[in-house]
Amino acid sequence: MFQLPFPVRDANAVGGDDNLGDLPEWDLTDLYASEDAPELKRDLDWLEQACSSFAADYEGKLADLDAAGFLDCVLRNEKINQIAGRIMSFAGLRYYQLTTDADRAKFMSDCQESITNFTTPLVFFTLEINRLEDNHLDGLFAQNADLARYKPIFDRIRAMKPHQLSDELEKFLHDLGVVGDAWERMFDETIAGLTFDVAGETRNIEGTLNLLTDPDRDLRKAAAKELAKVFGDNVKTFARVHNTQAKEKEILDRWRGMPTAQHGRHLSNQVEPEVVEALRDAVVKAYPKLSHRYYELKRKWLGLDKMQVWDRNAPLPMEDPRIVNWTQAEKMVMDAYSAFDPRMGELAAPFFSKGWIDAAVKPGKAPGAFAHPTVTDVHPYVMLNYLGKPRDVMTLAHELGHGVHQVLAAGQGEMLSSTPLTLAETASVFGEMLTFRKMLDNASTDTERKVLLAGKVEDMINTVVRQIAFYDFECKLHAARRNGELTPEDINALWMSVQAESLGPAFEFMDGYETFWSYVPHFVHSPFYVYAYAFGDGLVNALYAVYADGEAGFEEKYFDMLKAGGSKHHKELLAPFGLDASDPAFWDKGLSVISGFIDELEAMED
Repeated sequence: MFQLPFPVRDANAVGGDDNLGDLPEWDLTDLYASEDAPELKRDLDWLEQACSSFAADYEGKLADLDAAGFLDCVLRNEKINQIAGRIMSFAGLRYYQLTTDADRAKFMSDCQESITNFTTPLVFFTLEINRLEDNHLDGLFAQNADLARYKPIFDRIRAMKPHQLSDELEKFLHDLGVVGDAWERMFDETIAGLTFDVAGETRNIEGTLNLLTDPDRDLRKAAAKELAKVFGDNVKTFARVHNTQAKEKEILDRWRGMPTAQHGRHLSNQVEPEVVEALRDAVVKAYPKLSHRYYELKRKWLGLDKMQVWDRNAPLPMEDPRIVNWTQAEKMVMDAYSAFDPRMGELAAPFFSKGWIDAAVKPGKAPGAFAHPTVTDVHPYVMLNYLGKPRDVMTLAHELGHGVHQVLAAGQGEMLSSTPLTLAETASVFGEMLTFRKMLDNASTDTERKVLLAGKVEDMINTVVRQIAFYDFECKLHAARRNGELTPEDINALWMSVQAESLGPAFEFMDGYETFWSYVPHFVHSPFYVYAYAFGDGLVNALYAVYADGEAGFEEKYFDMLKAGGSKHHKELLAPFGLDASDPAFWDKGLSVISGFIDELEAMED
């Protein structure tokens, strides 16, 4: 089934004012001119016929195809994926611009249902591939180099072979998928429709989270208390969504014989469970020298005996509360990208000039930020909620990195362009690092350098420590759900069990913070996605160290890695840089970069 797995980045919303300049909006006409466009109806009609004829031509016959025939089959399947992806990208992007609009929600739902119905006859394709013998497929690949190029796709499909059900059950589950999508929509619409009353003003969730970085501690506290109140008022709804989604996953995993709830994510990410666990264990072990140590520094800077949750992303007392307007943000990121390699700047430029970014905060717009690749014959679209703080510039650099990666990987074609989540964060985090280093180099005072370093450490803690704590929360949540229905209080307790451990002794936790799990979209849309952020950050820290050491030909190797998309395993992609994520010491190297920044901050205190 074709879905829109928009990953909403876990960047805490940041502050701003109305002096942001002319913020760009999406121009979706490169996909379709409107929901009534004749091209859209043409593509829906084509898709229905193409799926039907594909099933008629190939069902029950894959084992009899020669290499040339199998290649034709793969290319037809790829074209179906492309047209379906184009339709759903258009419907989904319109919806995320205004999730509270009933017509947009209905349009997306109708498109999803039509495509699910059209593609149900195609379920046989992966099932039959998994019934073929290894030597049969290897023989076909040996005969045809164009077909052999798709071997990574076959490897990915066949990784699910031990967990495959009967043809009839697989078709049933394919059709049933729209029910799970309805729960995701319910979550999105509930979140987008929440209102928060703080300091005499009614705000949406993005605007209220933004207040958690305001210089005024009383305002931050009021925002945190109001978030807790509204989350608490709606916690039964969020608990129902999580219970239903987790139970659906438990049933699917049990039928498929998955050993753990997270195993399916590891398979789709093409990463070994032991690699993820090595990452998780390295980060948890490093909590004391990372988050605990940094927040103790921040507690002193803020002059507090104990920090509260509304202080976690507070600006530093010495920080200049300046607003970065859109023109300045564009220049900062473009200068950093172009300084790394002019080709990087050329790839990024169209995002700003051609309506590929939607930046403004608007009522009903989905919170957070993402880059959606659409399909390989169009281009990506970036969504932001830009409010003008330096951390917003980092989010722009991050999502633009995704966009550049997606543009480069498009050359692999529809089936091979999609990068596994473990490597999908590489270009985005690298783009952040380039932008940060450029800003650090331009710092004119020790205070400015200190503020930049502290901001980067906070972002890295949010990306590594916070996301691994999220991963632990999800592991506990899904394990507990296997033993029965979870009350809101049960889920709250699981959330708090990881928060104190990850944030450390500098913090106290207000009443109500136990419900803050409820607004994190990853838990609903993409279970266990979150470790990809920590994976990406650790990988990029190691990668950047290679770049900083002056590795010969680094830029060319880097572009080759991004162009590979999903055509290579992480071992193969990292080998040219002398890196190996399966080596436990690899993660310690990445974490030492964060620790080194904290060392520098501590040295400034002497």
